[in-house]
Amino acid sequence: MRFPIHREGWLFIAIACAVNAILALCWPLAGLVLLPITIWVIAFFRDPERQTPLDPDLYICPADGRMLPVVQAAPPEELDMGAAPRTRLSVFMNVFNVHVNRIPCDGTVVSMSYRPGKFFNASFDKASIHNERMSIRIRPDGATGPEKDIALIQIAGLVARRIVCDLTPGQRVQRGARFGIIRFGSRVDLYLPGNATIYAAQGEIVKAGQTVLAGFKD
Repeated sequence: MRFPIHREGWLFIAIACAVNAILALCWPLAGLVLLPITIWVIAFFRDPERQTPLDPDLYICPADGRMLPVVQAAPPEELDMGAAPRTRLSVFMNVFNVHVNRIPCDGTVVSMSYRPGKFFNASFDKASIHNERMSIRIRPDGATGPEKDIALIQIAGLVARRIVCDLTPGQRVQRGARFGIIRFGSRVDLYLPGNATIYAAQGEIVKAGQTVLAGFKD
């Protein structure tokens, strides 16, 4: 059986448990006070299994969290997808959400670009422009041209200081598959082509690899 902890978490969990154990032996009250933090560290890196919808005409949520307003915006310029606005769906992850990110559709990674930046609160709209990010361009299976490509953006937040992405250009990807994690507290943006029908709404609580965000009109 697979233990539901992301590999990025084991070092942090080991450190938290070791410190907690030492404090508990030396100063029992301090160990008790630190225990909730240790439990939070373990919970932060949880990586539960998800049942992903199989319909190939759906875009699946890439992150756990709360839906931010749906807006029209140009994808990050480093992906070379043009300046025309696309529908942007954004998921804000607080420090209590699962932070493992998942692929929204079957396809191929066209390009990737890491860009350093600031660390504004990830719920702010300006975070999409100014914050540190990893930008990924994916061509869905069956796409008839570059205009049908999607952009998937991992964005660091106020306390996030590391973006982990396991993808490489040219890689085939599958909907619902894990591809990275952001620690601690962050945001994921998804830019969709114009033929997408949006199902998610602002304020909705969503789950990576499980919640349907959008579908194809055609």
